[in-house]
Amino acid sequence: MTTETTGSTETADEASLFGPDSQFSGFFDDPRWALAIIRATVLEAAHPQVGAALADNSTFVTHPWRRLRNTFLSMRRMFAADPAEREREAARLNRLHARMSGSDSRGRAYDAMDRATRAWVVATLFESAVTMCRLSGQPLGQDTMERMYAEYRAYLAALDGDAAELPEELHEFWRYFDRVVENELENTEAVRVILYRLFDHLPAPALLDGAPTLWAAGRAVVGPLLGAITVASLPESYRRRAGLPEMPGAATLMQGAYLATGLTRFLPEGWINAESIVEALSLSPDSDDPRARTVAALRARMKRASALLRLLTPLSGDTDFEPAPSRGTEENRRPAEEFFRRVLDQTGDGHLDWPDLAAMARELSTRLDLDEPEETRLYDAFAAWWRELQAALDTDGDGRVSAEEYAAAVPSLAGPALIRVAEVLFDATDKDGNGSIDAEEYRTLFRTAFHRDLTTDGGAYGKSAFVGDFLSFMSGRRTGTPYDPVLADA
Repeated sequence: MTTETTGSTETADEASLFGPDSQFSGFFDDPRWALAIIRATVLEAAHPQVGAALADNSTFVTHPWRRLRNTFLSMRRMFAADPAEREREAARLNRLHARMSGSDSRGRAYDAMDRATRAWVVATLFESAVTMCRLSGQPLGQDTMERMYAEYRAYLAALDGDAAELPEELHEFWRYFDRVVENELENTEAVRVILYRLFDHLPAPALLDGAPTLWAAGRAVVGPLLGAITVASLPESYRRRAGLPEMPGAATLMQGAYLATGLTRFLPEGWINAESIVEALSLSPDSDDPRARTVAALRARMKRASALLRLLTPLSGDTDFEPAPSRGTEENRRPAEEFFRRVLDQTGDGHLDWPDLAAMARELSTRLDLDEPEETRLYDAFAAWWRELQAALDTDGDGRVSAEEYAAAVPSLAGPALIRVAEVLFDATDKDGNGSIDAEEYRTLFRTAFHRDLTTDGGAYGKSAFVGDFLSFMSGRRTGTPYDPVLADA
Protein backbone atom coordinates (compact mmCIF):
# COMPACT_ATOMS: atom_id res chain seq x y z
CA MET A 1 0.00 0.00 0.00
CA THR A 2 1.26 3.47 -0.83
CA THR A 3 -1.80 5.51 0.09
CA GLU A 4 -0.73 8.93 1.39
CA THR A 5 -2.81 10.72 4.04
CA THR A 6 -1.27 14.11 3.28
CA GLY A 7 -1.57 14.16 -0.47
CA SER A 8 -3.77 12.84 -3.23
CA THR A 9 -1.36 10.44 -4.95
CA GLU A 10 -2.52 6.85 -5.17
CA THR A 11 -2.09 3.92 -7.50
CA ALA A 12 -4.82 2.67 -9.81
CA ASP A 13 -5.11 -0.53 -7.73
CA GLU A 14 -5.68 1.50 -4.55
CA ALA A 15 -8.26 3.71 -6.23
CA SER A 16 -10.26 0.64 -7.28
CA LEU A 17 -10.63 -0.38 -3.62
CA PHE A 18 -12.76 2.66 -2.93
CA GLY A 19 -15.79 4.30 -4.49
CA PRO A 20 -19.00 2.86 -5.94
CA ASP A 21 -17.38 -0.30 -7.32
CA SER A 22 -15.99 -1.45 -3.98
CA GLN A 23 -17.36 -4.42 -2.03
CA PHE A 24 -18.01 -2.06 0.86
CA SER A 25 -20.24 0.13 -1.30
CA GLY A 26 -22.16 -2.94 -2.42
CA PHE A 27 -23.02 -3.75 1.20
CA PHE A 28 -23.79 -0.18 2.25
CA ASP A 29 -27.57 -0.35 1.78
CA ASP A 30 -27.78 -3.92 3.06
CA PRO A 31 -30.13 -4.22 6.09
CA ARG A 32 -27.96 -7.04 7.44
CA TRP A 33 -25.49 -4.35 8.43
CA ALA A 34 -27.90 -3.33 11.21
CA LEU A 35 -27.12 -6.65 12.92
CA ALA A 36 -23.49 -6.89 11.86
CA ILE A 37 -22.53 -3.40 13.04
CA ILE A 38 -23.92 -4.12 16.53
CA ARG A 39 -21.94 -7.37 16.62
CA ALA A 40 -18.78 -5.55 15.50
CA THR A 41 -19.31 -2.86 18.14
CA VAL A 42 -19.52 -5.50 20.90
CA LEU A 43 -16.31 -7.15 19.65
CA GLU A 44 -14.63 -3.73 19.62
CA ALA A 45 -15.87 -2.94 23.12
CA ALA A 46 -14.56 -6.30 24.38
CA HIS A 47 -11.01 -5.14 23.68
CA PRO A 48 -9.76 -3.54 26.93
CA GLN A 49 -8.36 -0.46 25.20
CA VAL A 50 -11.45 0.19 23.09
CA GLY A 51 -13.78 -0.65 25.97
CA ALA A 52 -12.06 1.83 28.29
CA ALA A 53 -12.13 4.57 25.65
CA LEU A 54 -15.83 3.95 25.01
CA ALA A 55 -16.68 3.95 28.72
CA ASP A 56 -14.83 7.22 29.36
CA ASN A 57 -15.47 9.20 26.19
CA SER A 58 -18.29 7.82 24.08
CA THR A 59 -21.86 9.09 23.86
CA PHE A 60 -23.19 5.83 22.39
CA VAL A 61 -25.43 5.18 25.42
CA THR A 62 -27.09 8.60 25.64
CA HIS A 63 -27.03 9.44 21.93
CA PRO A 64 -26.89 6.14 19.99
CA TRP A 65 -28.74 7.47 16.94
CA ARG A 66 -26.35 10.39 16.69
CA ARG A 67 -23.44 7.97 16.98
CA LEU A 68 -24.98 5.84 14.21
CA ARG A 69 -25.36 8.86 11.96
CA ASN A 70 -21.78 10.00 12.54
CA THR A 71 -20.37 6.51 11.99
CA PHE A 72 -22.40 6.15 8.81
CA LEU A 73 -21.16 9.46 7.42
CA SER A 74 -17.56 8.76 8.41
CA MET A 75 -17.43 5.37 6.70
CA ARG A 76 -19.11 6.82 3.62
CA ARG A 77 -16.34 9.44 3.45
CA MET A 78 -13.56 6.96 4.16
CA PHE A 79 -14.66 4.77 1.23
CA ALA A 80 -15.36 7.69 -1.11
CA ALA A 81 -13.94 7.67 -4.61
CA ASP A 82 -12.29 11.08 -4.11
CA PRO A 83 -8.92 10.63 -2.33
CA ALA A 84 -9.08 14.20 -1.02
CA GLU A 85 -12.35 13.42 0.79
CA ARG A 86 -10.82 10.30 2.32
CA GLU A 87 -7.72 12.17 3.44
CA ARG A 88 -9.78 14.93 5.04
CA GLU A 89 -11.90 12.42 6.96
CA ALA A 90 -8.85 10.40 8.03
CA ALA A 91 -7.24 13.58 9.38
CA ARG A 92 -10.43 14.42 11.28
CA LEU A 93 -10.63 10.93 12.80
CA ASN A 94 -6.98 11.06 13.81
CA ARG A 95 -7.48 14.42 15.55
CA LEU A 96 -10.52 12.98 17.32
CA HIS A 97 -8.70 9.84 18.48
CA ALA A 98 -5.59 11.77 19.54
CA ARG A 99 -7.73 13.46 22.21
CA MET A 100 -8.79 10.14 23.77
CA SER A 101 -6.41 8.60 26.29
CA GLY A 102 -6.46 7.70 29.96
CA SER A 103 -6.65 4.62 32.16
CA ASP A 104 -9.36 2.07 32.85
CA SER A 105 -10.83 1.01 36.20
CA ARG A 106 -7.87 -1.35 36.73
CA GLY A 107 -5.30 1.36 36.09
CA ARG A 108 -4.33 0.12 32.61
CA ALA A 109 -3.50 2.88 30.16
CA TYR A 110 -5.44 3.25 26.94
CA ASP A 111 -4.78 5.37 23.87
CA ALA A 112 -7.21 5.65 20.95
CA MET A 113 -4.25 6.21 18.63
CA ASP A 114 -2.71 2.83 19.48
CA ARG A 115 -2.11 1.20 16.10
CA ALA A 116 -2.82 -2.38 17.17
CA THR A 117 -6.12 -1.30 18.75
CA ARG A 118 -7.21 0.61 15.65
CA ALA A 119 -6.37 -2.46 13.56
CA TRP A 120 -8.67 -4.53 15.77
CA VAL A 121 -11.55 -2.11 15.15
CA VAL A 122 -11.12 -2.51 11.39
CA ALA A 123 -10.78 -6.27 11.82
CA THR A 124 -14.14 -6.52 13.60
CA LEU A 125 -15.86 -4.65 10.78
CA PHE A 126 -14.44 -6.97 8.13
CA GLU A 127 -15.04 -10.18 10.11
CA SER A 128 -18.62 -9.15 10.98
CA ALA A 129 -19.34 -8.46 7.30
CA VAL A 130 -18.11 -11.94 6.41
CA THR A 131 -20.11 -13.47 9.27
CA MET A 132 -23.34 -11.68 8.34
CA CYS A 133 -23.13 -13.14 4.84
CA ARG A 134 -22.47 -16.63 6.19
CA LEU A 135 -25.29 -16.50 8.76
CA SER A 136 -27.76 -15.24 6.16
CA GLY A 137 -27.08 -18.14 3.84
CA GLN A 138 -24.99 -16.15 1.34
CA PRO A 139 -21.35 -16.96 2.17
CA LEU A 140 -18.77 -14.94 0.28
CA GLY A 141 -16.57 -16.59 -2.31
CA GLN A 142 -12.83 -16.61 -1.73
CA ASP A 143 -12.08 -13.97 -4.38
CA THR A 144 -14.79 -11.63 -3.09
CA MET A 145 -13.60 -12.08 0.47
CA GLU A 146 -9.98 -11.33 -0.45
CA ARG A 147 -10.98 -8.21 -2.34
CA MET A 148 -13.04 -6.98 0.58
CA TYR A 149 -10.17 -7.68 2.97
CA ALA A 150 -7.90 -5.59 0.74
CA GLU A 151 -10.43 -2.75 0.99
CA TYR A 152 -10.43 -2.83 4.78
CA ARG A 153 -6.62 -2.91 4.88
CA ALA A 154 -6.64 0.12 2.58
CA TYR A 155 -9.07 1.78 5.00
CA LEU A 156 -6.61 1.17 7.87
CA ALA A 157 -3.74 2.41 5.73
CA ALA A 158 -5.63 5.66 5.09
CA LEU A 159 -5.77 6.19 8.86
CA ASP A 160 -2.33 4.96 9.96
CA GLY A 161 -0.22 5.45 6.84
CA ASP A 162 0.07 1.68 6.37
CA ALA A 163 -1.83 -1.48 7.26
CA ALA A 164 1.06 -3.34 8.87
CA GLU A 165 -0.93 -4.17 12.01
CA LEU A 166 -3.24 -6.42 9.98
CA PRO A 167 -1.81 -9.53 8.29
CA GLU A 168 -1.19 -9.08 4.61
CA GLU A 169 -2.82 -12.34 3.56
CA LEU A 170 -6.40 -13.35 4.33
CA HIS A 171 -5.52 -16.82 5.63
CA GLU A 172 -3.19 -15.18 8.15
CA PHE A 173 -5.98 -12.82 9.23
CA TRP A 174 -8.12 -15.65 10.60
CA ARG A 175 -5.28 -16.82 12.83
CA TYR A 176 -4.78 -13.22 14.00
CA PHE A 177 -8.50 -12.81 14.72
CA ASP A 178 -8.74 -16.05 16.71
CA ARG A 179 -5.64 -15.13 18.73
CA VAL A 180 -7.06 -11.74 19.76
CA VAL A 181 -10.42 -13.29 20.66
CA GLU A 182 -8.75 -16.00 22.77
CA ASN A 183 -6.07 -13.93 24.49
CA GLU A 184 -7.12 -10.29 24.63
CA LEU A 185 -10.89 -9.83 24.72
CA GLU A 186 -12.65 -9.38 28.06
CA ASN A 187 -16.14 -8.92 29.45
CA THR A 188 -15.58 -5.17 29.76
CA GLU A 189 -17.89 -2.60 31.26
CA ALA A 190 -18.57 -1.28 27.77
CA VAL A 191 -19.77 -4.73 26.61
CA ARG A 192 -22.11 -5.00 29.59
CA VAL A 193 -23.47 -1.52 28.95
CA ILE A 194 -24.23 -2.31 25.30
CA LEU A 195 -25.84 -5.69 25.96
CA TYR A 196 -27.70 -5.02 29.19
CA ARG A 197 -28.28 -1.28 29.36
CA LEU A 198 -28.34 0.20 25.87
CA PHE A 199 -30.87 -2.25 24.45
CA ASP A 200 -33.13 -1.89 27.50
CA HIS A 201 -33.02 1.92 27.58
CA LEU A 202 -32.49 2.83 23.94
CA PRO A 203 -33.90 6.35 23.44
CA ALA A 204 -36.33 6.95 20.62
CA PRO A 205 -35.01 8.49 17.40
CA ALA A 206 -36.36 11.92 16.44
CA LEU A 207 -39.01 10.27 14.28
CA LEU A 208 -40.56 8.51 17.30
CA ASP A 209 -39.71 11.01 20.01
CA GLY A 210 -43.33 12.12 20.35
CA ALA A 211 -44.59 8.63 21.21
CA PRO A 212 -42.66 7.50 24.29
CA THR A 213 -45.15 4.86 25.41
CA LEU A 214 -45.34 3.27 21.97
CA TRP A 215 -41.56 3.29 21.74
CA ALA A 216 -41.17 1.80 25.23
CA ALA A 217 -43.60 -1.00 24.42
CA GLY A 218 -41.73 -1.93 21.25
CA ARG A 219 -38.36 -1.62 22.95
CA ALA A 220 -39.48 -3.94 25.78
CA VAL A 221 -39.93 -6.69 23.20
CA VAL A 222 -37.20 -5.93 20.66
CA GLY A 223 -34.44 -4.96 23.12
CA PRO A 224 -34.01 -8.38 24.79
CA LEU A 225 -34.33 -10.14 21.43
CA LEU A 226 -31.65 -7.95 19.88
CA GLY A 227 -29.37 -8.62 22.82
CA ALA A 228 -29.93 -12.36 22.54
CA ILE A 229 -29.28 -12.32 18.79
CA THR A 230 -26.06 -10.37 19.27
CA VAL A 231 -24.74 -12.65 22.03
CA ALA A 232 -25.54 -15.77 19.98
CA SER A 233 -23.60 -14.40 16.99
CA LEU A 234 -20.37 -13.78 18.95
CA PRO A 235 -17.45 -16.25 18.76
CA GLU A 236 -18.16 -19.18 21.06
CA SER A 237 -14.79 -19.01 22.78
CA TYR A 238 -15.43 -15.40 23.79
CA ARG A 239 -18.96 -16.11 25.00
CA ARG A 240 -17.66 -18.92 27.18
CA ARG A 241 -14.77 -16.96 28.72
CA ALA A 242 -16.86 -13.82 29.25
CA GLY A 243 -19.67 -15.79 30.85
CA LEU A 244 -22.30 -14.28 28.59
CA PRO A 245 -25.60 -16.11 29.16
CA GLU A 246 -27.22 -17.50 26.02
CA MET A 247 -31.01 -17.54 25.98
CA PRO A 248 -32.57 -20.92 25.05
CA GLY A 249 -33.31 -20.92 21.33
CA ALA A 250 -31.12 -17.84 20.75
CA ALA A 251 -29.04 -19.57 18.07
CA THR A 252 -32.17 -20.39 16.07
CA LEU A 253 -33.50 -16.87 16.60
CA MET A 254 -30.19 -15.40 15.46
CA GLN A 255 -30.10 -17.57 12.35
CA GLY A 256 -33.66 -16.62 11.50
CA ALA A 257 -32.96 -12.90 11.94
CA TYR A 258 -29.99 -13.00 9.56
CA LEU A 259 -31.85 -15.14 7.04
CA ALA A 260 -34.87 -12.80 7.13
CA THR A 261 -32.78 -9.68 6.57
CA GLY A 262 -30.88 -11.51 3.84
CA LEU A 263 -34.13 -11.94 1.88
CA THR A 264 -34.03 -8.23 1.09
CA ARG A 265 -31.73 -9.10 -1.80
CA PHE A 266 -34.91 -9.96 -3.72
CA LEU A 267 -36.24 -6.38 -3.40
CA PRO A 268 -35.85 -4.12 -6.43
CA GLU A 269 -32.62 -2.16 -6.48
CA GLY A 270 -32.90 1.20 -4.77
CA TRP A 271 -35.82 0.29 -2.51
CA ILE A 272 -33.57 0.45 0.54
CA ASN A 273 -31.32 3.47 0.90
CA ALA A 274 -29.32 3.59 4.12
CA GLU A 275 -28.55 7.28 3.84
CA SER A 276 -32.22 8.22 3.49
CA ILE A 277 -33.14 6.00 6.44
CA VAL A 278 -30.49 7.54 8.70
CA GLU A 279 -31.55 11.05 7.69
CA ALA A 280 -35.22 10.27 8.29
CA LEU A 281 -34.48 8.99 11.80
CA SER A 282 -32.99 12.36 12.73
CA LEU A 283 -35.38 14.52 10.73
CA SER A 284 -37.27 17.13 12.74
CA PRO A 285 -40.95 17.61 11.83
CA ASP A 286 -40.52 21.40 11.73
CA SER A 287 -37.88 21.13 9.03
CA ASP A 288 -38.51 22.59 5.58
CA ASP A 289 -37.28 19.29 4.13
CA PRO A 290 -39.93 17.94 1.71
CA ARG A 291 -40.20 14.79 3.84
CA ALA A 292 -41.02 16.77 6.98
CA ARG A 293 -44.79 16.84 6.35
CA THR A 294 -44.83 13.06 6.11
CA VAL A 295 -42.79 12.79 9.30
CA ALA A 296 -45.13 15.22 11.09
CA ALA A 297 -48.16 13.18 10.03
CA LEU A 298 -46.50 9.97 11.20
CA ARG A 299 -45.65 11.53 14.55
CA ALA A 300 -49.24 12.70 15.02
CA ARG A 301 -50.55 9.20 14.36
CA MET A 302 -47.93 7.68 16.64
CA LYS A 303 -48.91 10.06 19.43
CA ARG A 304 -52.53 8.95 19.11
CA ALA A 305 -51.45 5.31 19.11
CA SER A 306 -49.20 5.99 22.10
CA ALA A 307 -52.05 7.64 24.03
CA LEU A 308 -54.30 4.67 23.33
CA LEU A 309 -51.59 2.23 24.35
CA ARG A 310 -51.02 4.16 27.57
CA LEU A 311 -54.69 3.72 28.46
CA LEU A 312 -54.55 0.01 27.77
CA THR A 313 -51.13 -0.88 29.18
CA PRO A 314 -49.65 1.97 31.24
CA LEU A 315 -45.88 1.96 31.48
CA SER A 316 -43.79 3.96 33.89
CA GLY A 317 -40.59 5.84 33.22
CA ASP A 318 -41.34 7.04 29.68
CA THR A 319 -43.28 10.27 29.87
CA ASP A 320 -43.04 13.36 27.76
CA PHE A 321 -40.82 16.03 29.29
CA GLU A 322 -42.69 19.10 30.42
CA PRO A 323 -40.54 21.95 31.75
CA ALA A 324 -41.48 22.74 35.34
CA PRO A 325 -42.77 26.20 36.25
CA SER A 326 -40.21 28.82 37.19
CA ARG A 327 -41.54 29.44 40.70
CA GLY A 328 -39.79 28.36 43.86
CA THR A 329 -36.41 26.80 44.50
CA GLU A 330 -37.52 23.17 44.29
CA GLU A 331 -39.51 23.79 41.10
CA ASN A 332 -36.49 25.43 39.47
CA ARG A 333 -34.35 22.47 40.49
CA ARG A 334 -36.27 19.97 38.40
CA PRO A 335 -35.73 21.60 34.96
CA ALA A 336 -32.08 22.27 35.83
CA GLU A 337 -31.50 18.59 36.50
CA GLU A 338 -33.41 17.65 33.35
CA PHE A 339 -31.19 19.96 31.30
CA PHE A 340 -28.16 18.43 33.00
CA ARG A 341 -29.28 14.94 31.95
CA ARG A 342 -30.40 15.76 28.41
CA VAL A 343 -27.65 18.17 27.33
CA LEU A 344 -24.65 18.36 29.64
CA ASP A 345 -24.18 14.71 30.63
CA GLN A 346 -23.21 13.54 27.16
CA THR A 347 -21.67 10.24 28.29
CA GLY A 348 -24.62 9.29 30.50
CA ASP A 349 -22.61 8.49 33.65
CA GLY A 350 -24.59 10.87 35.85
CA HIS A 351 -21.78 13.41 36.20
CA LEU A 352 -20.34 16.30 34.22
CA ASP A 353 -16.62 16.19 33.48
CA TRP A 354 -14.25 16.89 30.62
CA PRO A 355 -15.32 13.94 28.39
CA ASP A 356 -18.85 15.40 28.33
CA LEU A 357 -17.71 18.80 27.09
CA ALA A 358 -15.21 17.16 24.74
CA ALA A 359 -18.15 15.25 23.25
CA MET A 360 -19.97 18.55 22.67
CA ALA A 361 -16.92 20.01 20.93
CA ARG A 362 -16.50 16.83 18.89
CA GLU A 363 -20.14 16.83 17.78
CA LEU A 364 -20.14 20.49 16.75
CA SER A 365 -16.81 20.11 14.94
CA THR A 366 -18.15 17.09 13.06
CA ARG A 367 -21.45 18.66 12.05
CA LEU A 368 -19.85 21.93 10.96
CA ASP A 369 -16.96 20.05 9.25
CA LEU A 370 -14.43 22.41 10.81
CA ASP A 371 -10.84 22.56 9.61
CA GLU A 372 -8.09 21.84 12.14
CA PRO A 373 -7.49 25.47 13.28
CA GLU A 374 -11.20 26.13 13.91
CA GLU A 375 -11.65 22.73 15.54
CA THR A 376 -8.71 23.35 17.88
CA ARG A 377 -10.13 26.75 18.85
CA LEU A 378 -13.46 25.15 19.67
CA TYR A 379 -11.88 22.39 21.78
CA ASP A 380 -9.72 24.94 23.61
CA ALA A 381 -12.80 27.05 24.36
CA PHE A 382 -14.68 24.05 25.74
CA ALA A 383 -11.61 23.05 27.79
CA ALA A 384 -11.52 26.53 29.33
CA TRP A 385 -15.25 26.26 30.08
CA TRP A 386 -14.67 22.95 31.85
CA ARG A 387 -11.95 24.49 34.04
CA GLU A 388 -14.33 27.33 34.85
CA LEU A 389 -17.17 24.95 35.69
CA GLN A 390 -14.95 22.74 37.80
CA ALA A 391 -13.71 25.68 39.84
CA ALA A 392 -17.23 27.05 40.35
CA LEU A 393 -19.33 23.92 40.81
CA ASP A 394 -17.15 21.04 42.03
CA THR A 395 -17.84 21.68 45.70
CA ASP A 396 -16.71 18.26 46.95
CA GLY A 397 -13.46 18.32 44.96
CA ASP A 398 -13.93 14.93 43.27
CA GLY A 399 -12.99 16.28 39.84
CA ARG A 400 -16.48 16.16 38.41
CA VAL A 401 -19.81 17.95 38.77
CA SER A 402 -22.92 16.14 39.96
CA ALA A 403 -26.47 17.03 38.93
CA GLU A 404 -27.06 18.38 42.44
CA GLU A 405 -23.96 20.60 42.34
CA TYR A 406 -25.04 21.89 38.95
CA ALA A 407 -28.65 22.59 39.96
CA ALA A 408 -27.50 24.49 43.05
CA ALA A 409 -25.35 26.92 41.07
CA VAL A 410 -26.88 27.36 37.62
CA PRO A 411 -26.07 31.12 37.43
CA SER A 412 -22.33 30.28 37.54
CA LEU A 413 -22.45 28.60 34.13
CA ALA A 414 -22.48 31.64 31.87
CA GLY A 415 -18.94 32.84 32.53
CA PRO A 416 -16.21 34.21 30.22
CA ALA A 417 -15.20 30.76 28.95
CA LEU A 418 -18.71 29.91 27.75
CA ILE A 419 -18.83 33.29 26.03
CA ARG A 420 -15.66 32.26 24.22
CA VAL A 421 -17.32 29.02 23.07
CA ALA A 422 -20.16 31.06 21.60
CA GLU A 423 -17.74 33.43 19.90
CA VAL A 424 -15.80 30.59 18.30
CA LEU A 425 -19.07 29.10 17.03
CA PHE A 426 -20.12 32.51 15.70
CA ASP A 427 -16.80 32.93 13.85
CA ALA A 428 -17.21 29.48 12.27
CA THR A 429 -20.66 30.53 11.04
CA ASP A 430 -19.64 33.99 9.82
CA LYS A 431 -18.11 32.69 6.61
CA ASP A 432 -17.53 36.11 5.04
CA GLY A 433 -15.97 37.51 8.23
CA ASN A 434 -18.00 40.72 8.27
CA GLY A 435 -18.86 40.49 11.97
CA SER A 436 -22.50 39.53 11.50
CA ILE A 437 -24.46 36.50 10.36
CA ASP A 438 -27.01 37.03 7.64
CA ALA A 439 -30.26 35.10 7.53
CA GLU A 440 -28.91 32.44 5.18
CA GLU A 441 -25.77 31.83 7.25
CA TYR A 442 -27.92 31.49 10.36
CA ARG A 443 -30.27 29.01 8.70
CA THR A 444 -27.26 27.07 7.37
CA LEU A 445 -25.83 26.84 10.87
CA PHE A 446 -29.00 25.26 12.21
CA ARG A 447 -29.44 22.92 9.27
CA THR A 448 -25.82 21.75 9.43
CA ALA A 449 -25.00 21.73 13.13
CA PHE A 450 -28.38 21.23 14.75
CA HIS A 451 -30.42 19.44 12.02
CA ARG A 452 -33.19 21.97 12.44
CA ASP A 453 -34.69 24.67 10.25
CA LEU A 454 -35.21 28.15 11.55
CA THR A 455 -37.52 30.97 10.51
CA THR A 456 -35.69 34.30 10.47
CA ASP A 457 -36.79 37.83 9.77
CA GLY A 458 -34.20 38.15 7.02
CA GLY A 459 -32.01 40.61 8.91
CA ALA A 460 -28.43 40.35 10.13
CA TYR A 461 -27.65 38.65 13.42
CA GLY A 462 -24.86 40.32 15.39
CA LYS A 463 -22.32 38.57 17.59
CA SER A 464 -23.74 39.92 20.85
CA ALA A 465 -27.25 38.65 20.05
CA PHE A 466 -25.85 35.28 18.95
CA VAL A 467 -23.76 34.96 22.11
CA GLY A 468 -26.70 35.99 24.32
CA ASP A 469 -29.02 33.34 22.90
CA PHE A 470 -26.35 30.64 23.04
CA LEU A 471 -25.54 31.43 26.67
CA SER A 472 -29.21 31.40 27.62
CA PHE A 473 -29.47 27.88 26.29
CA MET A 474 -26.16 26.43 27.47
CA SER A 475 -26.57 27.80 30.99
CA GLY A 476 -29.95 26.07 31.17
CA ARG A 477 -31.72 29.33 31.94
CA ARG A 478 -34.25 29.19 29.16
CA THR A 479 -36.04 26.40 27.35
CA GLY A 480 -37.82 26.68 24.04
CA THR A 481 -34.90 28.45 22.34
CA PRO A 482 -33.81 27.59 18.79
CA TYR A 483 -30.83 25.84 20.40
CA ASP A 484 -32.87 23.22 22.22
CA PRO A 485 -31.89 20.41 19.81
CA VAL A 486 -28.23 21.49 19.69
CA LEU A 487 -26.90 18.50 21.60
CA ALA A 488 -29.98 16.97 23.19
CA ASP A 489 -31.11 14.91 20.22
CA ALA A 490 -30.56 11.18 20.46
